[in-house]
Amino acid sequence: MTSGVGALWSRRGALRILVRRDLAVKYQQSVLGYLWSLIEPLGTGVIYWFVFGVLYSRDTSRHLGDAADSYPLFLLTGIFAWMWASSALHEATNALTGQARLITTMNIPRQIFPIGRVAGRIAEYLAGLPILVGVAVGYAVTGRIDPDWSVLALPLAVAVQGVLLVGLALLLSAANVLMRDVERFMRLAVRVLFYATPIIYPLSLVRESALPGWVKTGYELNPLVGVFQLHHAVWYPDEFPDARLLATTIVGSLLVLAAGWWAFRRLEPAVLKEL
Repeated sequence: MTSGVGALWSRRGALRILVRRDLAVKYQQSVLGYLWSLIEPLGTGVIYWFVFGVLYSRDTSRHLGDAADSYPLFLLTGIFAWMWASSALHEATNALTGQARLITTMNIPRQIFPIGRVAGRIAEYLAGLPILVGVAVGYAVTGRIDPDWSVLALPLAVAVQGVLLVGLALLLSAANVLMRDVERFMRLAVRVLFYATPIIYPLSLVRESALPGWVKTGYELNPLVGVFQLHHAVWYPDEFPDARLLATTIVGSLLVLAAGWWAFRRLEPAVLKEL
């Protein structure tokens, strides 16, 4: 794995080119272009705010705690991070099947192709950060939020999420070449993950629910739970994950990266033969 990372680093120029090409192709025939990467999460946030922040505001506010007076910010923080995750998983799954000619002709590490899809989506996420910061500043000025040291959770959240997504991208991209059902399965899995992680609701709602203890334990074993807690903790210090959840998230993400890297290297000969 160490030698593989070194090979990737030596060809980082190719990774930049692939990311720029993917972004250019994605928006080249769109009138609004790159703005769609901002409009989609903002539109989704408005929908969920109307449902849970207006229609069910009484029940929602009861569980949000410090975020009750700034629910739109709570929503946008989770949704922007989720758009990065869901888009990366969807696009990385077919990163190899959709670029077969390049993969079989270019002399570069094949891991670059799924990793490039993750890197392209993180660029879109970072482009949306000024919007989140602007909304947060507005709430901070009016005294509805009081972020302090917790803003340091942002680089940690981005780093851990990036590690997790790279591991999943490597695993899914290779498996999808050999079993095309993987792409169809991921469409369902991504929908389930959206509601199985604390994006539009706080983690405390799950912990205080009447669910069996083993269900709650299994729920928190999902590394994405800790990742989204870190994203929310940027503006809400009380949401910062406890030591157990944080350790589970970091260790789980590293294990997924190691497993994805190992699986990709083991499946690479069969993948190239299939392509």
